[in-house]
Amino acid sequence: MPTEYIIGKINEVVRGELKQAADQDYLIRDILIDSRRLIDAASTLFFALLSKKNDGHKYIGELYQKGVRNFIISQKSFPVVEYPDGNFILVDDTLRALQLLGAFHRKQFQIPVIGITGSNGKTIVKEWLFQLLHQDLNIIRSPKSYNSQIGVPLSVWQMKSEHDMAIFEAGISETEEMDQLQKIIQPTIGIFTNIGNAHDENFIHVAQKVGEKLKLFTKVDTLVYSTDHAEIQETIIRSEILGNINSFIWSYKQDADLRIIKVNKETGHSEINAIYNSDEISIEIPYSDAASIENAIHCWAVMLLLGYDNKIISERMRKLQPIAMRLELKEGVNNCTIINDAYNSDFNSLIIALDFLNQQKQHRKKTLILSDILQSGKNDVELYSDIAKLIESKGIDKFIGIGPGMLKHAGKFKGDCHFYASTQAFLKKHSFSTFLNESILLKGARIFEFEQVSQALQQKAHETKLEVNLNSLVHNLDFYRSKLKPGIKIMAMVKAFSYGSGSFEIANVLQFHHVDYLAVAYADEGVELRKAGIHIPIMIMNPDEESFDNIILHSLEPEIYNFRVLNLLEKAIEKNIIPLNKPVKVHIKIDTGMHRLGFEEEDVDRLIEKLKANKLIRVQSVFSHLAASNDPDKDDFTREQIAKFEMIRDKFKDELDHDFLSHISNSAAILRFPDAHFDMVRLGISLYGISSDPEEQKELENVSTMISTVSQVKAIPAGDTIGYNRSWKAENEMQIAIVPVGYADGISRILGNGKGHVLIRNERCPIVGDVCMDMIMVDVSGKKAEEGDEVIIFGKERPIAELAEEMTTIPYEIMSGISKRVKRVYFQE
Repeated sequence: MPTEYIIGKINEVVRGELKQAADQDYLIRDILIDSRRLIDAASTLFFALLSKKNDGHKYIGELYQKGVRNFIISQKSFPVVEYPDGNFILVDDTLRALQLLGAFHRKQFQIPVIGITGSNGKTIVKEWLFQLLHQDLNIIRSPKSYNSQIGVPLSVWQMKSEHDMAIFEAGISETEEMDQLQKIIQPTIGIFTNIGNAHDENFIHVAQKVGEKLKLFTKVDTLVYSTDHAEIQETIIRSEILGNINSFIWSYKQDADLRIIKVNKETGHSEINAIYNSDEISIEIPYSDAASIENAIHCWAVMLLLGYDNKIISERMRKLQPIAMRLELKEGVNNCTIINDAYNSDFNSLIIALDFLNQQKQHRKKTLILSDILQSGKNDVELYSDIAKLIESKGIDKFIGIGPGMLKHAGKFKGDCHFYASTQAFLKKHSFSTFLNESILLKGARIFEFEQVSQALQQKAHETKLEVNLNSLVHNLDFYRSKLKPGIKIMAMVKAFSYGSGSFEIANVLQFHHVDYLAVAYADEGVELRKAGIHIPIMIMNPDEESFDNIILHSLEPEIYNFRVLNLLEKAIEKNIIPLNKPVKVHIKIDTGMHRLGFEEEDVDRLIEKLKANKLIRVQSVFSHLAASNDPDKDDFTREQIAKFEMIRDKFKDELDHDFLSHISNSAAILRFPDAHFDMVRLGISLYGISSDPEEQKELENVSTMISTVSQVKAIPAGDTIGYNRSWKAENEMQIAIVPVGYADGISRILGNGKGHVLIRNERCPIVGDVCMDMIMVDVSGKKAEEGDEVIIFGKERPIAELAEEMTTIPYEIMSGISKRVKRVYFQE
């Protein structure tokens, strides 16, 4: 099982031509595709990959100067004679050569290899399997989500003789890609997680996409999957793949190797019960969301397949740690930038994190704070030598090592280095004032609790925050979804910064949970969502003349509410020269009595004729807006609106040559007018846990909690006044707490002088004096309030509806009026 090859052998493997051979016995240990990520020049082979955006041949001169002597190229005219000490292998396709080398290297190993594919969950399943199995096996796995045509061979290259198992992801975006990945990974065990909508545009239908993904498993010993994913099961049956391989299936619905019979969910915790080999067994996991439960069951199935006793499985499942799917970038103290990857620590992910650090150009100085790396599979001498070498090669200016391993091997590190036996020792002894104008990467194993370091380094510009519970958001979505007939779609309103909760973060969750449409007020909001990776349809409710180019460019769908807007769209279409097979999708707004935006009934015939005459405009939906669906006293008017809408909608149905969606139900109407669901409903403020109906409110979970802290507590003598204008006078001696939140954060001045209150230690504390721009004063007389105490502005125990009543407004206004300087913190239990 070699972990290095001579350049002559590699030439044979990649079927190349040694264009120039300075030394055919040159030993290769590392492969490189990005010149910026060079670690050890002497043992590196560079692949000059070609792409639409770049050409690796441009960087050969730079790498040669840095000491690299081995290259795989595809340009026949490349001037190799200018590099006399170099070995150059000429191939037709450098990517294909990389894949051939990866496949050859894989064949040298006879260990179990788990290959994972699917639309979602690949990385989580891979990382959780590592957590569950690493105590018994030395495992190599894909770094992060290296699952592409390039990432897979780079992952497989990491296999070494000391490894007992490998776990690799495989992802595809179009046909015929999986054939190559199968040859490289050559899995012995397969996991098909699920199937979703990713990359649908590159496949004729879902069955084709499933069939392509199945190619990864044509030669496995056993395939693990759930028969509950109908598209997967149907394609597997049609393919007859199970005639050649074994399967280990699990299901909620039918007999299976692992039959799930019950899932008991609590907040942040689930117990999963199943039948296996005629015995009832169970596991507990520290998660309650459906995706985590599915991912855990995949892992459970694999461990049972590998012969693990369920007692061991259950014990380890309880300790599953969350997986950080991305690096967090935050503002730090003293004009520093904090890159927080303090959730896992292994050598490969360290390389990735250091590359991310080096991409940050806002500071010249770069600092790494790193804990001991656990379960590396290497002995400590080799591990810390490699880390020291890596840090030096990446140009780190300052290094801080934390942990007994780091302290023991401190002598291997050069330059500005500091070492501490523990996180607590670092926090206690290191001077944080020395961090100034630098980018700081935090990389630590979870046991070292680097969140304390992150907290210490993070910029604390504002002590007030809005916590957004994504679990509760999903709960509310699922509640309303349960009230709809099959096939009825949901449009989620994410306008006005998602009612103050944060646009992309909320949209991303909604997209993950298969909301059909998003709606925003303005095109700029839609463009930002597109740039942030939101791909589901987005309706623009208030398009303006300047926005149509961006609407067309980013495949957004404008609401058309009068002829002026329609004419503006037609002009934009002419200017942008849109092909006939890519018409602009629009949503036609009808005014049925709200008397805000919308076409009047008498406009409809003319409107239909204009729409029929322009083949570059496609009506995606016809809709209207209910004026009083939440008010039982106005139900007759609501029914009149619905009837009028149906009549006008039917005109469009009769005249247009294609199907379209119709919708009129807003949040309040979803439960109160089920006959008006039509093809789609629009879910707005209720998604965020707010309903005007008391019974409906009981079914919803609070999503947003506005929290601040007590800055100071002071005694006020009788007769003294508090705040601006001396508007509050202490009748008796009293104690007040000053809280750093004011009207600049969204707290109305109406709440001052006893009209509003907050919660401190679950006790009502009235606001006294005028509300200031950045502060309020609250009466804590006779209460145990202390500086640093948490203050609830609104939340579960202090409903926003109650605050709205005090402010003589509605929850919509409060939510959308929360300043962006109030930090949003998103969490999922």
